[in-house]
Amino acid sequence: MIFLALIYLAFISLGLPDSLLGSSWLIMNRDFGAPVGNAGYVFAIVSAGTIVSSLFSHSVIGRFGTGRVTVVSVAMTAIALLGHWMAPSFFWLMMCAIPLGLGAGAVDSGLNAFVAEHYKARHMNWLHCFWGVGAMLGPLIMASITGSGHSWRSGYLTVSIVQFVLVALLIFSLPMWRRLEQPHHETERNRAEPKRGVLSVLRTKGAAFAMLLFFLYTSVESCLILWGASYLVKVRGVLPENAAGLVALFFVGITGGRALSGFVSMKLSNEMLIRIGAILVMAGLLIMMLPLPVPLAVFALMVVGLGLAPIYPSMLHQTPVYFGTQNAKATMGLQMACAYSGTTLIPPLLGQVFSHTSFALMPYALLVCGAILLVCSLRLSALVRE
Repeated sequence: MIFLALIYLAFISLGLPDSLLGSSWLIMNRDFGAPVGNAGYVFAIVSAGTIVSSLFSHSVIGRFGTGRVTVVSVAMTAIALLGHWMAPSFFWLMMCAIPLGLGAGAVDSGLNAFVAEHYKARHMNWLHCFWGVGAMLGPLIMASITGSGHSWRSGYLTVSIVQFVLVALLIFSLPMWRRLEQPHHETERNRAEPKRGVLSVLRTKGAAFAMLLFFLYTSVESCLILWGASYLVKVRGVLPENAAGLVALFFVGITGGRALSGFVSMKLSNEMLIRIGAILVMAGLLIMMLPLPVPLAVFALMVVGLGLAPIYPSMLHQTPVYFGTQNAKATMGLQMACAYSGTTLIPPLLGQVFSHTSFALMPYALLVCGAILLVCSLRLSALVRE
């Protein structure tokens, strides 16, 4: 239990930096003199780093082990956040985004593969619930610090210190990682399954739909993380200082939804949870389209978060089922790469579109992604059963 609790803490640390930029950007860009849409460039660099580290995570973890890779990855994010605190210019901010992305991708792929292999579906949901705790705490920390008259830089420094504390805890846990990663008993089915490389996984039946699912999911989630506060300010007239705190309610939906999904997964299959989640996402986005008061718009964000909650962990936990336990790590790395491709491409693209048109278009664009996600889920299930 102590070891599992440490993995949960690692996912809190993974979530903390994810929401900082979006929640504080409308304050940060005043200091840097950068256009609103430029946050997408930083987001894209972080995501590009995660794609690279995700693709190589299978071989790196195979050589050094999940524990060591996790320690180094969290240390990289702590150093990158310290760089954000010191950043004298927007260019420096983009440079600090490189180690932030490289660290996040490796720990994300490694821990997800580890939990999918060693723990039940409820733990995967609860694990990502703790990511939601971190993502929720990020804007709350930033809102509290900026609301009390301090700079956004203090928010980044605070989160960096938290990351360094976790690095120390992870270093002391390395002997536990080594014991758990010793070769364990394999079933006849697992021994019979041929191991594939990362790219050869794409030739597996249904793989294209699985990869598209991850791409679409992160497209929706990352757009709301990065542009949710901007949507509230530009469309709903919320003050920038208040927007960060209100966007935290989106993460409340994700976090609460994943805590609930952990229990629901004991009764419903991963595939059913994915479909229910997609329907809730579309319902929340439809509410956002309506000219309703601010509290109802914030409620709609919570509904979208609740819908997103079970989708990602359920898709991850299905990976060994769809592609085999022997190929889970390689597949997980490719899925993470596809997920972060969505994070890299879609938020910057839509950010530029919205900044030149209107952020009121955001729920319409994301509704299309949600609908395609649902169709892909249904098609994938049908293919793997043929």
